[in-house]
Amino acid sequence: MLSAKKKLYKKKDYPVEDVRFYLEPSPAVLLTSQYKNERNVMTLGWYTIMEFTPSLIGCMISGSNHSFELIKKSRVCVINLPTVKLSHTVVDIGNCSGINIDKFDKFGLETEKGHKINAPLLVNCYANFECRLYDSKLVKDYNFFIFEIVKAHVATSPKYPKTIQYRGNSHFIDSGRNFKIPSLK
Repeated sequence: MLSAKKKLYKKKDYPVEDVRFYLEPSPAVLLTSQYKNERNVMTLGWYTIMEFTPSLIGCMISGSNHSFELIKKSRVCVINLPTVKLSHTVVDIGNCSGINIDKFDKFGLETEKGHKINAPLLVNCYANFECRLYDSKLVKDYNFFIFEIVKAHVATSPKYPKTIQYRGNSHFIDSGRNFKIPSLK
């Protein structure tokens, strides 16, 4: 066991605007939205679990993103979990706007209708989480949406899919090895 008193690392000052390189390795997801007949898909690299019951998730969506208005108007979206196999598609989706193109057609994304909400689920993804806007108090000031996951669809295999995490500046990591450390009780 490591001693907490032993100094392990030499450290230097680091730009605070780049700390996400260390703090942000959570799976990149594809967020789908629809309002009336208009739909979009965007790449989302930052979100946070906020509560277990009800299942709440918070995410910041830039006001300049095409999905922002669709979600603000419809009050729903789907968080789709892609695997490493879709990593180039995830990046390509994140590097273009849905204002002028249909990203679903451009990237060959197969969809099906949501079971509880009116937004497309990506069949190509390992999991789909149908979300309904739970709290909009932070949208005006921070573009921060709080959603309740109202329906979850998860593939039966593999148990631990290989996902990708965005670390900033075009750097990604895959989900790597899975291991368990039992908690003390």
